[in-house]
Amino acid sequence: MTGSRSLRCGGSGHRLWILLIPLLALLSVTLAANVATTADGVKYVETTTDDGQALWLKDTRKPALYTQNFGDCLGSSLINVTRFDAAYYKDNMTVLFHLEGNTNVANESLMMYIGVFAYGQARFDLTFNPCNAQIYRHVKLDVYSSLSLLTARSLCPMNRSVPIEANGIIPVSQSDVAGIPDIALSIPDFEGQAILRIFANSTESEIGCYSGVITNGSTFSHPSAVGTVLGIFVIIAIAASFATAVYGDHIPTTRTHYAHSLSVLVVFSVFHHIFYTGALSVNWPSVLPAFWSNFAWTGGMIYTESMQNSINQLIGNDKGNTSIVGAAGSGSAADDLGGGYKISQIYKRTYTNLFRRGVRSVGDKVMNLRSVEAEKHIAKRTLANATQGYDWYGSPVKPGLPLPGNFSGFAGTLAEENIAASNAFMTGFLWFLILIVLVAASVTAFKWITEALVKYKRIEGKRLAYFRENWIGFTGAAVLRTMVIGFFMIIYLALFQFTYKGPVGVTAIAALIFILLLVGMCTAAGYACFYRLRYGHYEVKRDRIHVEKTKALGFMPWIGFGYESQRSENNQPRASVGSLLGWNVQYMDEDTQRTDVHEDEDFIRKFGWLSARFRRTRWWFFALWLVYEFVRACFYGGAAGQPMTQVFGLMVVEFIALITIITLRPFEGARLNALMVYVLGFSKVATLALSAAFDVRFNLARITTTVIGVVIIVIQGILAILTLIAIVFGAISSYMSVTRDREAFRPRKWEPYRQRYFAHLEKTAADVPQVRPPTPTPETPKEPYFRVASVRREPKIEDDDKDTIDPASSLTSVAPGAAIGSRPGSRPQTRVNSMWGSSMSNNNLPYGARPHRASWSTRDCNSFHEAQHHKHSASNRSSQLMSGERISSKASDSSLREHMMSDRTRSPFKSPAPAAMLDVKKTRADKGKGKEAVLDERSSEETRA
Repeated sequence: MTGSRSLRCGGSGHRLWILLIPLLALLSVTLAANVATTADGVKYVETTTDDGQALWLKDTRKPALYTQNFGDCLGSSLINVTRFDAAYYKDNMTVLFHLEGNTNVANESLMMYIGVFAYGQARFDLTFNPCNAQIYRHVKLDVYSSLSLLTARSLCPMNRSVPIEANGIIPVSQSDVAGIPDIALSIPDFEGQAILRIFANSTESEIGCYSGVITNGSTFSHPSAVGTVLGIFVIIAIAASFATAVYGDHIPTTRTHYAHSLSVLVVFSVFHHIFYTGALSVNWPSVLPAFWSNFAWTGGMIYTESMQNSINQLIGNDKGNTSIVGAAGSGSAADDLGGGYKISQIYKRTYTNLFRRGVRSVGDKVMNLRSVEAEKHIAKRTLANATQGYDWYGSPVKPGLPLPGNFSGFAGTLAEENIAASNAFMTGFLWFLILIVLVAASVTAFKWITEALVKYKRIEGKRLAYFRENWIGFTGAAVLRTMVIGFFMIIYLALFQFTYKGPVGVTAIAALIFILLLVGMCTAAGYACFYRLRYGHYEVKRDRIHVEKTKALGFMPWIGFGYESQRSENNQPRASVGSLLGWNVQYMDEDTQRTDVHEDEDFIRKFGWLSARFRRTRWWFFALWLVYEFVRACFYGGAAGQPMTQVFGLMVVEFIALITIITLRPFEGARLNALMVYVLGFSKVATLALSAAFDVRFNLARITTTVIGVVIIVIQGILAILTLIAIVFGAISSYMSVTRDREAFRPRKWEPYRQRYFAHLEKTAADVPQVRPPTPTPETPKEPYFRVASVRREPKIEDDDKDTIDPASSLTSVAPGAAIGSRPGSRPQTRVNSMWGSSMSNNNLPYGARPHRASWSTRDCNSFHEAQHHKHSASNRSSQLMSGERISSKASDSSLREHMMSDRTRSPFKSPAPAAMLDVKKTRADKGKGKEAVLDERSSEETRA
């Protein structure tokens, strides 16, 4: 039946080709005229610009969009395609097509479909019959012989005796590429796929499917450049940290300087966070795996052909199932790729219906117009390759890798490194072993290099004496520290291997390494805690936990936590916004004379590789850190294939870890706290929150996911830049530490910074609560200001007024002209009394009230004493004696004040002018005299007057 079908197709086609021979000959001449070759063999093609000008373009120029690696998306393809690539040239609006392969099918006519997808949407598709399109074998024949071979020996029909080498140029119009925006030609890591589907006409079924990733050449992936720069900075951090650890012979001092150098553990924690974010089983946008490939070497994912071949021999053909971790594997069926297909639509739109039915309806003509026109314009082209200057094509992906263009899960992240997910554990483990050997060898080599320099007197004999004597201990500490750094990576890769269900042999190795590393690190951490705490016990007490207002990085409002017992010890506790009941676990040391943990040289020698970088009161934080890293690894590796469990479980873990680390601030160095506590913690929480949007169940548009991916790149890029800056400052501080014994420091302008750095080390090493200084009282402004130094009264105008006093207003008042003790009315009224009487009638004061003047002047006093003198001379002897005693017997200050207050009841207003003035100010000549003597002198002066 197949033979008759082919014969019928061949007969109809023979008559059609006879009609098309003149047209094809003309087309061949036209194409030949549009191609030129220079003397050096470079080909140019001619095109026409929009304004009608001729433009010659280099044939090997870079396309605007082109495919790279490709993979089998059917799983059981009857065609083995060894090369599949397509390129879109915007300058002359053409699509270049290459296909190469072989098949075991004896004889079959085909239908081919090419679809271009960008950001999850179909942008271009073409269905054609290779018998009608000029898909030529790569042989040099004239037009007529090519036509005859085309039907008999090429893809029309496909034959196993003839290798498949097909290529062509497809002209496209603006409407064909209208769905491809201009930004797609320049945006980094363009997300697109080109899908080739091959169908057998005899059964109308799919016999081949291949998918290639489309790119524009712009990418965030530059592992050679970026990875090299990162490696240089890591080497600087390692060298600076190692220098502070081996310099000096006083162990506590060395530990203090080592604690303030940048931790290599923190550096790798940052880089591991960035790269292993790709371990989440979500559908990543293409920009993220490309960006993470720059950090792949820090996670042990370094591709070498020899290593991967050795691992493949160990694994065999059991590559696991990448669909478990959410990726579409190459070599497995992917019917829904590109939205799937409908076989009825494939054959409904093809030109093959003319041969199968003999007659084509008017409606079919309209639907097939686009395909027919494209088939007529497909032109012959040699199969270009890299030797001819055209290297814009990829190669088939290796077994175990996901389909190109699929970036789901950890498999999609590793695909950027050409490492299969089944090889992930062995690749990371082998590089980890190599790293341990390199670290041990480097420390050993440094020791012997130092000995050689001492022997040849290049350095002083006492230089690095402690390190040279204890180099074996330093080597062991360096190896153990390396195991702490790689703890998360190895635990995660082992758990991922368990979940991926790879070969039994590799799984057994992963289980052994997992147990050895986990038990070994937990044992070391537990023994370190026991070694320090074995002479004490813990007490659990109820205590309130306060939420306090504080500032992060010195300026950003933040919250902190503190116990009520600690707040009571602080003179100025932070403002509390709330509290809750909790418990406080305190260690009670039974040996009160024991030295602090950072002064204990024996403990530092044995466990400094664990505790040296942490504060005196947080030396045990390494145990908590190992628990935290283990829980993270369990979510990343153990929950692979469960994206929501991974994302939300890790968000809870990271949030709790962030609050805990902010509260504890475990590192002694301020830079480490700032980098680890705030920046790294924020990046982890933010990245996980944004990654939740990539789950396939949310079905977000791929352009939206790309924007979110760029935001993640910005966050992690800032984190990486801050880490590099911290490495630079750490190297500078380490240089200050290793030159601490030198008096001459270079550069000299850094000397103030060096002194402040050393002062900072001494302050932080004690790790005692800092008492905030009391709030200073506001200072009185220095100017303008005034001060009352002395007061002196000057005469007033009212001092010339006459007194008016009501004698009846007070029992102690003395009327002018009346003797003390005389009865009222015993003497006739004087002019003064007459004036007093007239004023009294107009006074509103009640009976017994006394009018007062503001103050008495010297003149008022003189008038009063003169009146008193006249009254004394006119009264009887007994009254005069009583009056004299009253004046002269003022023996105390209290009686004098009482007398003066009685005298002040007389108003100076409207009183006659005094005959004399009495100066009540004490002059310098009067100094030293008693009050009685001064009054006696004044009385004698009045008598003489």
